[in-house]
Amino acid sequence: MRTRIRCSLAAVMVAAVSLAARAQVVAPLSFGVASAATPPLIPEATGTALANELSGSAAKRNLEYITRLHRMRASKDFRTAAEFVAGQAKLYGLDDVKVHELPADGHTMYGTQKARLGWDPEFAELWEVRVDGTRTTPIVRIASFEDEPVILAEDSDSADVTAEVVDVGVGGSDRDYASKNVRGKLVLLSGPLTDAAALAIDKYGARGMLSDMPNQVTAWWREDVNLIRWGHLDAFEARHTFAFMLSSKQANGLRTRLTSGEHITLHAIVRAARHPSMYNPVTALIPGTDLRDQEIVLSCHLDHQRPGANDNASGCATILEVARTISKLIADGKIARPSRSIRFVWPCEVECTMVLFNAEPEMRARFKAVVHMDMVGGAQVTKAVFHVNGSPLSLPTFVNDVGHAFGAFVNEESGAYAAGVGGKYPLVSVEGGKEPLQAELAEFSMGSDNELYTEGSYRIPSIYMDDWPDRYIHTNFDVPGNIDPTKLQRAAFIGAASTLFLANMKSSDVSALWETMQSAALRRSAKMLDRRAKLSRPEAEIYTREYLASERAAFESIGGFAAIPDSVRRSADTFFARLAAVVGAEDSRATSTSDASPVFARNAAVSGPMIVFGYDYLGDHTHRRAPPGLLSFDGARGTGADYAYEVLNFVDGKRSARQIRDMASAEFGPVSIELVTEYLRALEAAGVVKAAK
Repeated sequence: MRTRIRCSLAAVMVAAVSLAARAQVVAPLSFGVASAATPPLIPEATGTALANELSGSAAKRNLEYITRLHRMRASKDFRTAAEFVAGQAKLYGLDDVKVHELPADGHTMYGTQKARLGWDPEFAELWEVRVDGTRTTPIVRIASFEDEPVILAEDSDSADVTAEVVDVGVGGSDRDYASKNVRGKLVLLSGPLTDAAALAIDKYGARGMLSDMPNQVTAWWREDVNLIRWGHLDAFEARHTFAFMLSSKQANGLRTRLTSGEHITLHAIVRAARHPSMYNPVTALIPGTDLRDQEIVLSCHLDHQRPGANDNASGCATILEVARTISKLIADGKIARPSRSIRFVWPCEVECTMVLFNAEPEMRARFKAVVHMDMVGGAQVTKAVFHVNGSPLSLPTFVNDVGHAFGAFVNEESGAYAAGVGGKYPLVSVEGGKEPLQAELAEFSMGSDNELYTEGSYRIPSIYMDDWPDRYIHTNFDVPGNIDPTKLQRAAFIGAASTLFLANMKSSDVSALWETMQSAALRRSAKMLDRRAKLSRPEAEIYTREYLASERAAFESIGGFAAIPDSVRRSADTFFARLAAVVGAEDSRATSTSDASPVFARNAAVSGPMIVFGYDYLGDHTHRRAPPGLLSFDGARGTGADYAYEVLNFVDGKRSARQIRDMASAEFGPVSIELVTEYLRALEAAGVVKAAK
């Protein structure tokens, strides 16, 4: 079989070279020759107009204002940020600009998302003090909310506590508190606050917590001892407590002193409250001409702790720049108004998107595809790798190849420019860098609002752009100074070009699109063969079968946007027949064994994924039973959360549990039918799915 794979791989690459020569922009660039490339899929005049108008510097100026605000969901600062974005959108000539008012009351259900209360912090300081009888003398201020809001854990409550500090290690198990009296004191810990609170506060009587928990572990997370990382308490817990986040330098300094036997007394002052409020997502529109009932969406998330520059003021400012550019180019007559409308959405992450989907179903029903940006501006100091991601296997779509085509184009043009051999479209900001973009053209990735759009309840194809890793994400060092305007400009180009193609796509565009898709399919085939070589024969057969089915389904998805010409369909039939022969599809024929595994259908009354923000729908609706084993499973290319997300998405009232298992295995690596069935049964117990008739 390995010999067959090697031969097949060679055949695929020979075919790829042949087809790539005919595609508009897929061949690797030779940096010894000046680039003369033209943008794929869109008219060259449109690409030139975008390149000349988009401004990374303008995007960064908007970003700098947004980062001044501690924009927690349903808070005063979020509302201020929303009003700023809405004001800029109106200034840029957008229509239907709206700051929505939707309840954040702690109990309203928006699909599978329970609304959290708003949270408004006003003041927080942590002082080391000396207590002499009734007299308390300040020694040094350790933390100030005014200086760095990240020092106060989200959903902390008001307090005024003077108490000694006790080190409890990780703080998440009873043994951490053995032989330690923490009642009425402050505990210093290094683990998750939500795990520690039930023990430290509820069981052992501590008054508050201090933590240097690393919430984003990367290769660099230990290198800067001055990083203060964002912490979170449970928004739905009835307990009233607080937590201060410390740098590892501060926390280790306290630990050293405590270990030596020193008694340390701190004074914690917090003024903050959870309260009924309103979610304020912002939406705006560039109306289309003849297909106004269809919208292409540009999305981001506006909420974050201050400063939150890359995460995610960068995405918010970039889609605002796309809005400005497209609106201006239409007004100046440099591009035509698109056929489909273009919708811009600035929500709080995941939460507000779920709120909009369920509170504004008429709007959501018009969404045809989304370009989502979450962290798109990290300069080299952040160590970020830029990705252009696609939709999951449960939603095969040509849209993935649109995003990848423009990502590849910017890679090539910026690479040629950096190498000094041209680059007609360098997309370089006067205030930014000149290095190549080097975007990774990737598969589906969870982690932001894109996973709501592509969820099985909504099935809206997604192009998702993000930076990962980023050494400063969720810390006090995620500052505007780490943002590269050139990168913002390039992300804006990819987003704007993809949006305009999708907004204008018609039958006459399908031939060029199909050329691009063929080359992309061949590159994916090479990756598939490499992965298949590591599988057992039965798993390899399943993987091949599901891969070929997904490629064909992605082609057929074109019909949801435009009629497929007969000539293109004939070309596709020939291509897929040859591709099946090249990759050895004869080995992937399904066996004739009977399939007695259960079949489930979605409950239409429950829309959305099980993973939302701050609320466990599955756990809440199964009475907090032990979580299904699938959630803790790690596969070759996915975590338990990835598998669980897609297993639910594959449920359609027709597929059996075994078929769903096979599709999830093809996407993320082999998983057992027992784990998949157990998870489906848990979903059934929660009322999310039901046995199909």
